[in-house]
Amino acid sequence: MIEVKNLTKKFGPHTAVNNISFVVNDGEIVGFLGPNGAGKTTTMNMMTGFISSTEGSVKINGFDILENPIKAKQHLGYLPDVPPVYGDMTVSEYLHFVCDLKKVKKSDRNFMITDILNTTQLKDVKDRLIKNLSKGYRQRVGLAQALVGNPDVLILDEPTSGLDPKQIIEMRELIKKLGKKHTVILSSHILNEVSEICDKIIIINKGKIVSCQSTKELINLAGNSSQLVTIKGDPYLAIQKLKQWSLIKDVIINNDNQDGTYELKVIGDENSDIREIIFATMADATISILMLKPVTSSLEDIFLKIISGSYDAENDEELSIVFSDTLINEQENNKEANS
Repeated sequence: MIEVKNLTKKFGPHTAVNNISFVVNDGEIVGFLGPNGAGKTTTMNMMTGFISSTEGSVKINGFDILENPIKAKQHLGYLPDVPPVYGDMTVSEYLHFVCDLKKVKKSDRNFMITDILNTTQLKDVKDRLIKNLSKGYRQRVGLAQALVGNPDVLILDEPTSGLDPKQIIEMRELIKKLGKKHTVILSSHILNEVSEICDKIIIINKGKIVSCQSTKELINLAGNSSQLVTIKGDPYLAIQKLKQWSLIKDVIINNDNQDGTYELKVIGDENSDIREIIFATMADATISILMLKPVTSSLEDIFLKIISGSYDAENDEELSIVFSDTLINEQENNKEANS
């Protein structure tokens, strides 16, 4: 578990991170998002003990990263934004070197390295020099070193940065797999990427946390409450059937495509997900759905609104309540578990 409490970092007159607090529970995969310069990397450097905080504390499985760094780091694996690899070593040599640094028992090393090579799919390149590997493979080597010692907590700073689309997909799947055995926090500035991996998303901007919500809650903000639906069949029957549901506020014919298909705008109750209702209703009416897409904001739009503060007062209040309740509930649950 990771506990960050009132964490602040100042560089002279500049405050890079301003009094942030959050909890990452055991077994969670949490996304740490924000625009460039928001304070993500500075926060991660403090969480891993690379730099000290001006104020506040970070605890890894109950051990303070500054007061008890050796114990804390025994539970921690870290992949910085630039993988800390040595190009003139082979992959296997490098992992043995990291085992030396982390004081892994010699009797455990061969089995551990073999398991890590298989997990990160580096087995076929284990005897190649790291400098001759592609960017994607070097990123995997950086992740492999973070796994040495089998830490409970993984902190990954921009793990898909600079990768091509195929490599990004492969890295996502690898992180999902690691999340079954480790607590993971990863930083990114790409909301869609993180939403596919993470259970919870924390958004930081200008050194402050501006949102802390489950991925599902954030996706609901993006909106499934109004949908554009292209159907093949009787649009008036579709409207009649859909309006029988209390969550459906209105249905409008947006376009007659003159080929037997129609585009309907289905307006649902605020913050409701009406996709299942639409599918079930059209299936019952034997009307084919050719396309379904949300009318409201994309995830990127929501991200931009959150970091720009352009939500109205009601939404801003809801976001702060969600964050406060999430943190308070997690802290209370942790106290009960420890007592």
